[in-house]
Amino acid sequence: MFKIIQDDITTLAVDAIVNAANQVMLGNAPKKLVSEGNFEQSENLSEAKALKRSRGGVDGAIHRAAGPELYEACLKVPEVRLGVRCPTGEARITPGFRLPAKFVIHTVGLVYRDGLHGEPEKLAACYRNALTLAVENGCKSIAFPCISTGVYGYPKEDAAQIAVREVREFLSHAETRSGGEDEMEVVFCCFSECDTAVYKDLIAQIQK
Repeated sequence: MFKIIQDDITTLAVDAIVNAANQVMLGNAPKKLVSEGNFEQSENLSEAKALKRSRGGVDGAIHRAAGPELYEACLKVPEVRLGVRCPTGEARITPGFRLPAKFVIHTVGLVYRDGLHGEPEKLAACYRNALTLAVENGCKSIAFPCISTGVYGYPKEDAAQIAVREVREFLSHAETRSGGEDEMEVVFCCFSECDTAVYKDLIAQIQK
């Protein structure tokens, strides 16, 4: 089952909250990395520029609420290449530390260009991989923010359609595998009234 709420995701007492992270997984650290020339001249640079405008967004809020232990845990996640601990579309998991949530699942959205550069597939992968990690770690409840719709620029309606589609498909397959037992609760946690309205309108259309 899934539901839509407007709330601060850092306050939710669920098994896992999803962090719309950046590739280095260190909160606002990319600003320093960019100044030192460590970011690749491609999507990472676009990501870093967006982060400079965002003041951290949900990523910064989660790091602040979880405490410095989260930064230290993220620092221990191996880099797959210089400055990248979690590539776009993939997911990593850490404890929640001072958060009510047991885990933080970090997934990296994409900077939207025009929808013709693999954006839908990469955003869908964020939701699939986060859900898979949640199941692998025994989570029965998970909360998602609106991934990539802030300074990353993904159109809200399109992103919501992808999010709801991927969650519905995942839950349907999971229910089939488990015979209806151990159903996971998925929360779409929206920060703004606008985002909440987008999700509610989408669900209303689906249920017609």
